[in-house]
Amino acid sequence: MLLDSALGSFIQYIETERRLSKATVSKYYDVLAEFNAFLSDSCQVKEIELISHLDIREWQIQLSEKGNTASTVKTKLVCLRSFFKFMRRQGWMSVDVMSKVVTPKTSKHLPVFFTEKETVNIYDSEVFGDDYEGVRDRLLLRLLYETGIRLAEVVGLAERSVDFSACTLKVLGKRDKERIIPLENEILHTIKCYFSLKRQKSFGSEVFFMRSDGTPFSRYDVYKTVKKYMSLFSKADKISPHVFRHSFATHMLNDGADIGAIKELLGHTDLSATEVYTHVSRQHLKDTYRHTHPRATKKPQ
Repeated sequence: MLLDSALGSFIQYIETERRLSKATVSKYYDVLAEFNAFLSDSCQVKEIELISHLDIREWQIQLSEKGNTASTVKTKLVCLRSFFKFMRRQGWMSVDVMSKVVTPKTSKHLPVFFTEKETVNIYDSEVFGDDYEGVRDRLLLRLLYETGIRLAEVVGLAERSVDFSACTLKVLGKRDKERIIPLENEILHTIKCYFSLKRQKSFGSEVFFMRSDGTPFSRYDVYKTVKKYMSLFSKADKISPHVFRHSFATHMLNDGADIGAIKELLGHTDLSATEVYTHVSRQHLKDTYRHTHPRATKKPQ
């Protein structure tokens, strides 16, 4: 089977059957197109059955020589593994060519999160105005922190996502999987005030977050808003909407929340994705001990 046809079938599979996000599908496509170009130019291979683990190793070496980090190379190999697994399941390949490919080791980094003291500012700070933009921006930051929802999920919210009687927020996550997140009365009141200001502006759209000109908030708008305010409040190494998600999980775990409950609130399909926050929590305890216990910094006599 020609590689071009195989790639097309795989992309269609992850779009229609696995229902991956557009961003993820685009990432897969870019990686596989790059691999396809390498096979054609450097190995003169155009058929699936002729690909060997040596071709993949050579591509891996080329990626490193071009300056790709170990993390980037690892991500691209993950895409290849999914592709070749699909090929074998379809019966188009009989050999697992990835079995002899060694994935580069990468250093593990704990998630960056805002401190609880820093997040207090999104409630108490006077930098938010009382006009439409100020109320909207403050609500955006609070919603990110109090629900832990992803950037794409925020952009996809509609007014009907909020159930005021049940005090919940319906979120459409990865692979169109719905989950329900509880909301506190205080933020529900803020949402009502925000919706009232939207009505005054006569915005016809049901999209939750809107620009002042009546157009929907984009991913960039969310990112820019978070960066604008949290740069004033936080000294975190990284500032982005996703850091609020890390903060949501870390703070809940530090306050004794069950990790299984956090998994459901975050919309993780695998508990291992949530368990990374236990490492953050342990590190938090170590740092607290190191900075507060009177004997923690004493050297042995």
